Amino acid sequence: MENGKKVFDTLIVGGGPGGLAAAYYLARFRRSVRVLDSGESRAAWVPVTHNHAGFPKGIEGPALLERMRRQVLDAGGCIDHTCVEDARQVCGLFVLETGMGPVHGRTLLLATGVVDVKPELPDLVDAVRDGLVRYCPVCDAYEARGKDILVLGSGESGFGEADFLRDFSDRITVLTQGIQVDPGSAAYRRLEDRQVQVIERPLAKLAADTEGGRIRLTLAGGHELDFDLVYSAMGYTPRNDLAKRLHVEIGEDRRIVTDRHQETSVRNCFAAGDVVQGLNQISVAIGQAAVAATTMHNRLREASRLQASREDRAGP
Repeated sequence: MENGKKVFDTLIVGGGPGGLAAAYYLARFRRSVRVLDSGESRAAWVPVTHNHAGFPKGIEGPALLERMRRQVLDAGGCIDHTCVEDARQVCGLFVLETGMGPVHGRTLLLATGVVDVKPELPDLVDAVRDGLVRYCPVCDAYEARGKDILVLGSGESGFGEADFLRDFSDRITVLTQGIQVDPGSAAYRRLEDRQVQVIERPLAKLAADTEGGRIRLTLAGGHELDFDLVYSAMGYTPRNDLAKRLHVEIGEDRRIVTDRHQETSVRNCFAAGDVVQGLNQISVAIGQAAVAATTMHNRLREASRLQASREDRAGP
């Protein structure tokens, strides 16, 4: 307690793989840690991940999150299911305004993730669950090898994703949804060389046949095409509102800039996971969390030693 209020060693915003990994590291370091989780982790959308080490048959995203939550609680950490509405610093402490009231911490980890721009599909949840709609070729292109694949998106994101997927299938189509592309651009020429079809017509309708295991694309004018699955390369929005309120440095890609210890431009404020610049992967988020948590613990040890030294010099 400080001045009548409970102060945690660490506050963590985000209950995805990054936030939870940092939480159980810190709890095992015997730090008081409180996770504030809105329940919107991107990992909860993952039907099965096959490229997370240790699960040769894969593991469902919700099951992985539940295992990690149990680890945090078993180690003595605290998880609150609430939204964080504001963040500020007061007298060296981080103060977060939540649906449960203000919470205070000496250090802060932002693991707020990103929000995917989702295709307009009435039964999107079922389509994602059945693997008909996917977001991450790095995660699961191996499972899509040889499939008839549609990539939704244009520009660097869509063309880059199509080029990546071409190593796994020779049946790749890119739909730019009516956005015209420069046929002389290097990206377009590369797709042309790799025999990737580019369709620039507007999208009229996208429908999933979960029983038949197909995606039906209807173009403006009524022409229909069927695919085994669709990759959405329509981009994402980083959840960086709290970082901005704390005046943390944000990169041109709207994600948080950190140093090699995962510390942001604001001292004692760290970040991990998809909201940080780098590869959006569960294993990467967990690795970043381990680095951040260890640095936070050592920073707190250093602060405790300095405080004890001051008290010794002050005397009785």
